Amino acid sequence: MSSNALYTDLSGYYDLMCCDINYPAQSNTVHRLNRLLGNGGNNHLDLACGTGPHIRHFIDYGYHSSGLDINQPMLDLAKARCPQANFMLQNMCSFTPDKPVDLITCFLYSIHYNQNIALLAQCIASVYAALTPGGVFCFNAVDKDKICNHSAVRHSTVHDDSYFVFESLWHYRGDGEQQALRLSIAKTNSGNTQLWQDEHSMVAVSFAQLQALLSPYFDVHMLAHDYDKISPWDTTSGNALFACVKR
Repeated sequence: MSSNALYTDLSGYYDLMCCDINYPAQSNTVHRLNRLLGNGGNNHLDLACGTGPHIRHFIDYGYHSSGLDINQPMLDLAKARCPQANFMLQNMCSFTPDKPVDLITCFLYSIHYNQNIALLAQCIASVYAALTPGGVFCFNAVDKDKICNHSAVRHSTVHDDSYFVFESLWHYRGDGEQQALRLSIAKTNSGNTQLWQDEHSMVAVSFAQLQALLSPYFDVHMLAHDYDKISPWDTTSGNALFACVKR
């Protein structure tokens, strides 16, 4: 099954896959960062927005929000969740919003969906062009050199009398500019289990490479991947939150 097939066929299960994510905390942290670092504007764009859970919170904070995704079934669900928002079926590696925005977000490591360094650089250039002066670009990322290929994240939930188990795993072979996000979903109902497995090809980048790509455009703040408090990255963790201010 292809990567798009998994998300298209199971777009209705996307929120179950992410049911352990603290969307309010993530949204609030980035809202605070925008207040601290940004230009005071409230026009917001969420890249790879999925079904729009983060956008829901930014609208509640008073932003004029829009979302971008490559998957139309996701956008249909996002529009139902956030009818006030505008949504665009575009690829984040090369996009143009209807008008400049003050804050661009990209949650859940989705920046890695740019499949190679050239496309990632193109995405960053598109973000820069889409932001107003002093605008903020916030996203989280993983350092390819710090990936543990055996460290999976697993959670389960019950929905419509079915038991779901979701598992995700980063895998990097140790060279090159691609890493994989391996996903599996098991659905059990009345003793019968269905299993979906997929592998998404994503860009592999070190934090040093990422800073080099960002620095021509932005003042870059690397922060701890902690949505309970805002603190500097500890220089050793393989996960970080980037807050980038357009020069």
